[in-house]
Amino acid sequence: MNKIINLVAVLVVLSLRAFAIEPADLYGTWQLVSNTSTLVETGEHSDLFGPAPLGFLTYTPDGRMSAILCGSSRPKPSDLAKVTDEERLKLYRTMTAYAGTFTLVGSTVTHHVEISSNGTWTGTDQVRQLTLEEIRSSSVSGHSRESPTAKWP
Repeated sequence: MNKIINLVAVLVVLSLRAFAIEPADLYGTWQLVSNTSTLVETGEHSDLFGPAPLGFLTYTPDGRMSAILCGSSRPKPSDLAKVTDEERLKLYRTMTAYAGTFTLVGSTVTHHVEISSNGTWTGTDQVRQLTLEEIRSSSVSGHSRESPTAKWP
């Protein structure tokens, strides 16, 4: 009887391991395909950077990560020396970037932010729940009053 229980336990562990997300599954650069937010109270959805955002998320084998997300309608100033305060504000509001290290435990990836474009994330941990329908299709979600979701093929 003990042999059967041990065999079942081993099979369960092996089958769970087959579906576990490993750091190597994340390595590489992922291109952003959508970035939405859902208000938890109302279920209302919105596109954080418009319907066709631009961005990249990179994970490396040495445990580093970086992310940059931009709105597709970002202004393109012709001369940085002549950018108005209004244009500067729109540029700031239509982009976020950060970098640091990452850890992965189960389906939770934590970005340990060392530098960020908004400054408020620097020195913080950004915790995301990961699901990988297949290795080339993932979504990263956060937890708060708003539930943002970024999809990276």
